[in-house]
Amino acid sequence: MDLLLTNARLVTMLDGDMGYHPTDPLTIGIQDGLITYVGVDTEHHANQRINLENRLVTPGLIDCHTHLVYAGNRANEFEMRLNGAPYQQIAQQGGGILSTVQATRLASIDTLIEQSLPRLDGLLASGVTSVEVKSGYGLTLADEIKMLRAAKELQRHRKVKVTTTLLAAHALPPEYAGRADDYIEFICQEIIPTVAQEQLASSVDVFCESIGFNLAQTEKVFRCALEHGLHIKGHTEQLSNLGGSALTAKYHGLSADHIEYLDEAGVLALANSSTVATLLPGAFYFLREQQQPPIDLLRQHQVPMAIASDVNPGTSPFADLTLMMNMACTLFRLTPQEALRGVTQHAAQALGYQGKRGQIGLGLEADLAIWDIEHPADLSYQVGVKRLHARVVDGDYQQHKGVL
Repeated sequence: MDLLLTNARLVTMLDGDMGYHPTDPLTIGIQDGLITYVGVDTEHHANQRINLENRLVTPGLIDCHTHLVYAGNRANEFEMRLNGAPYQQIAQQGGGILSTVQATRLASIDTLIEQSLPRLDGLLASGVTSVEVKSGYGLTLADEIKMLRAAKELQRHRKVKVTTTLLAAHALPPEYAGRADDYIEFICQEIIPTVAQEQLASSVDVFCESIGFNLAQTEKVFRCALEHGLHIKGHTEQLSNLGGSALTAKYHGLSADHIEYLDEAGVLALANSSTVATLLPGAFYFLREQQQPPIDLLRQHQVPMAIASDVNPGTSPFADLTLMMNMACTLFRLTPQEALRGVTQHAAQALGYQGKRGQIGLGLEADLAIWDIEHPADLSYQVGVKRLHARVVDGDYQQHKGVL
């Protein structure tokens, strides 16, 4: 084997409560990036053998919804809001999402990578081995492609798996003011075909909302994405209930994300599909929202719940996935087990990797997080204390030396 990890207490996140409870010390064998042995070591031979000294091992954490790549900084807007400036004033002074669009358009790929790496490092320090990165701050063909290429390039600078998502339907660019239908047509005729042909993204996302795009426009993008062999995802029911989650489920979307205003009909639509409900507590917290996602209904109808950071400059400037686990527990009342499943097993499903990542078992990808903790509940309980000992990505052992 390539690598043997001995004396590992595993939290496998396989189905059932036992998947959450640490095992007695076991050995994990890894070959060609896959887990090929789990059991009591019987003198297997390996190129590298590491004694984990009874440390806790979970699947590598998966951040299944981020806007990690962008240029600029909006801390000044944060300060202006807290000093009483209304949104209209901030927008008139060039603030809001279009300020990020302007900065991102002006940035080179190298600049985007340079500014994104510290945010990525924060996620990696919290045990992340896989991250989804969306475009959506370019809003032109060239700039959306630039963002997606920058996201893919992050894998050359850090040991991490990056999944890219086209979110050209994020906001209406200034060039299309008052012409949303024309912009959607441009996305379908120009951006999606090019991105699909150049294999720059595996999914297409839409911000389906009163301040984004309506159901008809969203459906048009979904149909176009599927025609070009791309998965779909939805920013849905964040600020109002337009039925975007049900539409996402109808088209077999991987996930419906935010969902604060999701009603029972929408929950039933998710329950009758394989679409994951992705919770983004960072945005809920930062915007001081009051409408909580329908957690009890999602539980009742057994809809899988993922948790993600939503790292972005305007509504969730947080690059720590364990902080999101804590917020999901404190704000939404998830249990620590639900929170850990939300960043492992269910996050994998939200990216189309169910049965490949997010659990520890034979034949699964060897992506692991190794912790200096006694019980997995600690990951949802405590923030800011160094807990991560090492990460394993595709069977490559990387000891963590950072402060988190």
